[in-house]
Amino acid sequence: MRYVAYIGNLTRLAVELVNGDEPSELRREFFQQHDVVEPDDPGDLLPALRDAVAAVADGGPPLPVNLLLDRFPPAMRVAEHDGDGPHLHFARDGEDGVHWLGRSCAAALAHVLCGDPDVTVGRCRADGCARFYVDESRNRSRRFCSNACASRTTVAAHRARRRASR
Repeated sequence: MRYVAYIGNLTRLAVELVNGDEPSELRREFFQQHDVVEPDDPGDLLPALRDAVAAVADGGPPLPVNLLLDRFPPAMRVAEHDGDGPHLHFARDGEDGVHWLGRSCAAALAHVLCGDPDVTVGRCRADGCARFYVDESRNRSRRFCSNACASRTTVAAHRARRRASR
């Protein structure tokens, strides 16, 4: 796994968790590959993780990410498990699920906040939507978490223009 892919995938995992999504294949694979049992209750990690994701999506301040790093300092390791050569991991395999999540997601979010050019986190701009997303568009111009939010916003804007022109 390329290092940037690792950071991007951990960022996707963090966004999935704070959005309250059902576990994705990526999430299940991460826990299985790293011999970690996903916690049933991440406890107070989730609010801290949400604050850190929000800081990354909004371009700072870095305090929420730093607080997450303070609580869950990365335990950097060089791994060679997938045949693509050595790469970094931010937590030890087999570690407690909350600590593994905290360490891994904190380190990945810190990289993204500091300007990793291949990973961008955004906040949905649809009215009433509080979801985050990882922007994988070519020019990093995504504004919505889903096509449903984009369509709902477009239709609402169209109807508002029609009402205004009457």
